[in-house]
Amino acid sequence: MDIQKRELHIVPPAIILKAATAALLMLALWGLASSFKTFKEFRFVGSGTTATNVITVSGEGEVFAVPDLASFSITVLEEAKEVKDAQAVATKKANDIKAYLKGAGVADRDIKTSSYNVQPKYEWVEIRCIKAPCPGGKQEMTGFQVSETIEVRVRDTDKAGDILAQAGKLGANSVSGLSFTIDEEDELQAEARAQAIDDAEEKAGVLAQQLGVRLVRIVGFNEDGGGYQPYMKREVAMMAMSDSGGAGAPELSVGENKISSRVTITYEIQ
Repeated sequence: MDIQKRELHIVPPAIILKAATAALLMLALWGLASSFKTFKEFRFVGSGTTATNVITVSGEGEVFAVPDLASFSITVLEEAKEVKDAQAVATKKANDIKAYLKGAGVADRDIKTSSYNVQPKYEWVEIRCIKAPCPGGKQEMTGFQVSETIEVRVRDTDKAGDILAQAGKLGANSVSGLSFTIDEEDELQAEARAQAIDDAEEKAGVLAQQLGVRLVRIVGFNEDGGGYQPYMKREVAMMAMSDSGGAGAPELSVGENKISSRVTITYEIQ
């Protein structure tokens, strides 16, 4: 029987030591990278949880600007026994006013018919009687009323007074709701908001120092209201004007509008 010879290979201790050292080094590097990643993300730990220690402050900001847009409504009202007669007169006056507005530089997009109404007109008629009981009186239809209201926006505010006066000469029965606004106020609103945020941050810093705490992060934000408020303007509630005379061009004070913002910020503290 042949006996197979087997050889035993013994790995030198130096090789084993080198392999073990390399493995330990790789494990250490992996642990260091993991720790560094955890350290970087530590400031986000708990960001999905509700903060329990907080302070809330508010800030306000405001800017002023000269209005560049005048808005008002022009109404034409006519009466006649027949609808077609009242419509014919009202339509001519309204069309004349629209033609003048366009000739004065008002764009089509700034002229809008906001309402057009046709309705019967009634009058109370007393019934005279010789003997009682007397039936009193009754409502009788005497004709029709036709009215058209035109909303107008004038982008050259210096022309607003002349346009109002000319509208009266062309047959407008009333002009109402005059207001001066700012056409593009997004940038002004953003400026007011930035001021409000700076104001809130300054208050939060002072409050944190007084309380002996540290601001960690913002956990809540809210902007209250905003928009613009008329700081100084003149409104024409209604001006009654006749066909023949009309009113003289009024002197309109544009003044300034105030654009404001109020914010509320909640900070987590430690």
